[in-house]
Amino acid sequence: MKLIIGLGNPGKKYEKTRHNAGFMAVDGLWRKLKETNAVADWELSKKFNAEIAEAQVGMEKIILVKPMTFMNDSGQTAQMIRSYYQIEMTDLLVVHDDKDLPLGVIKTQTDRGHAGHNGVRSIVDLSGTQNFSRVRVGIAPSNPEKMADVSAFVLHKFGLFEKKDLQKALAEAVAQMIKFIEK
Repeated sequence: MKLIIGLGNPGKKYEKTRHNAGFMAVDGLWRKLKETNAVADWELSKKFNAEIAEAQVGMEKIILVKPMTFMNDSGQTAQMIRSYYQIEMTDLLVVHDDKDLPLGVIKTQTDRGHAGHNGVRSIVDLSGTQNFSRVRVGIAPSNPEKMADVSAFVLHKFGLFEKKDLQKALAEAVAQMIKFIEK
């Protein structure tokens, strides 16, 4: 069994913001898996405070998750689900935005620190380990001055001219998640 968690903030207000790149990527994976696999619709789980969709890919059960806790408390949902399903940290993949990577760039890593990302920090703090995989979705603008206020920047929507790079990045993130499922 594998657990894939996309990080973001709940609600319409944050739906298409940079900080929700993890939600967008996991939604993309859900659509891709639905083409050829048994995939449930997204359901709100009050027990885990998350939207959850289960999929069967070959012999592997996949649990897709979008925490509804807000970014800084993502670890609560991750820990509850991991504990309930008895999922090893090595079977956890977290997908999130990364302000240190240029828009359109994806980086996959295992057993790395949180690098200042509060959602990842929450998961590391509550699990007591950083030994899990991550897909980092770059959101940094070509003009660094736009990130003078990082908190405001990550909560802004992508610009019209950025959407092509965003779609390319999300497609690559989906490809990386599929590789994780297949290994």
